[in-house]
Amino acid sequence: MPSPCDPKYAPVGDVGAALMMIDSRLKAVYDNKTGTDPEQQQMVDQFAASLGPTGIDALLDGACTLIFMLMRWLRLACEDHGKDVIEYSVPPLVATMRMMPKTFRPEVIPTMTGLLVAAATDLSPNLWRAQYGRWTEAEMNPLEATTVLLAEHVNRIADDHDFATRLITEALSSSDED
Repeated sequence: MPSPCDPKYAPVGDVGAALMMIDSRLKAVYDNKTGTDPEQQQMVDQFAASLGPTGIDALLDGACTLIFMLMRWLRLACEDHGKDVIEYSVPPLVATMRMMPKTFRPEVIPTMTGLLVAAATDLSPNLWRAQYGRWTEAEMNPLEATTVLLAEHVNRIADDHDFATRLITEALSSSDED
């Protein structure tokens, strides 16, 4: 019996915009910038404001699609090495979330963890989350940060600061060709 959270039922969203935001954050991390660059944050805020309500929903769906794609890559990589993706990836990501209390208030950590576990078990993170109602304002920064942490985790495993971005870009390019 198919799950209502099966990825084939999920909207893909604006993966390009989500990837742009995540890549920008990763570059700031790798450039060793401390804190959030006010100019960068202003540009991100202006970009988000320009999207309107349907654009924001597409951006949220795009971020969840990124989580799904990155967790899928991690799952396949873990299977190749006889490891469980949840055991190998989720605890270090949750530990990092717990070290960032300004970004991840304790009440959002279970939701962000649920997104990772849903994707690790081949369920759509956005459809899994939709079961519990609309996204809240308090979940916006944690969702972005979860996606950044996951992409950085993939980059660290691949030992390449651009691997996650390239992985998604190549997947998008190949889907355009089909």
